[in-house]
Amino acid sequence: MKNIYFFGECMIELRSIEESLMRQSFAGDVYNAAVYLKRCFPAINSSIVTSVGQDNLSDKMISVFAEEEIDTEFVFKHDTKIPGMYLVETDDVGERSFTYWRSDAAARYTMELFNDDAIAKLKCADMFFFSGISLAIIKPELRDSFWQMVWQLKDAGVQIVFDPNYRARLWASVDETKLLYDLALQVSDIVLPGIEDFNSIYGHTSFDHVKTFCKPYNIKELVIKDGPNGVLVVYDGEETFIDILPVENVVDTNSAGDSFNGAYLGSRLTGRSITDAVQLAAKAAGTVIQYPGAIIPKEAFDSIRQ
Repeated sequence: MKNIYFFGECMIELRSIEESLMRQSFAGDVYNAAVYLKRCFPAINSSIVTSVGQDNLSDKMISVFAEEEIDTEFVFKHDTKIPGMYLVETDDVGERSFTYWRSDAAARYTMELFNDDAIAKLKCADMFFFSGISLAIIKPELRDSFWQMVWQLKDAGVQIVFDPNYRARLWASVDETKLLYDLALQVSDIVLPGIEDFNSIYGHTSFDHVKTFCKPYNIKELVIKDGPNGVLVVYDGEETFIDILPVENVVDTNSAGDSFNGAYLGSRLTGRSITDAVQLAAKAAGTVIQYPGAIIPKEAFDSIRQ
């Protein structure tokens, strides 16, 4: 069985369904990717590496992980912290805005709860995934231990995967972001940048800009995403461009990139070609954005799995 570990955060999601009434669920970029990978490829062991609290909502969150068949061996329970929370609102064209309560969330302390035995088990993984959000929420004093762990995994033969998913409000400055992203790009085997994110950080506006910027890092598999404008993959120096069919009925763009990542990585783990992987990933993302919320109903995803 193939194994992939998603390092980061799952939060309590609040979504307004009518005036003065909200629906509560759970979501977060790495968790969303783990769920959609598992839904597409049930035979892959999809695990989340995070921390929660000792509270009832944390227990409910872990139960939902189990319902989605996400492995929870590395879901740590912090003695005093609780999960972060956010409110998501969408406009008339499906674009979302967020309000967060996560400044002292349990997931920020995950590296504090790690030990050598846990790292030894992770060394048996096929892939280890983290994102820009994963990096941003790690307490600054725990970042060195994170990089030490990631390099140990890489040296053990684990493929390191990075999505530069960027949320400006999580960072002290753009310079801080660039510093951490430089370290991430140095260690990663697979990188899945979106042009929108790279535009916000570096001012890059095209596939060529992102490709040229990433070239010195010798990334084995670079998957550059530009929404409906297509995907450019550079694998061992060879380029493949895949057109994407735009979706007309966009309800909520939340989790579009996460579902793409999950389906793409699952495809590559099971030996699919780059073109097949991108096409399946685009179909997954195109399905997800036609429903409200980060995690859509399972039955809505059945056609993707088939």
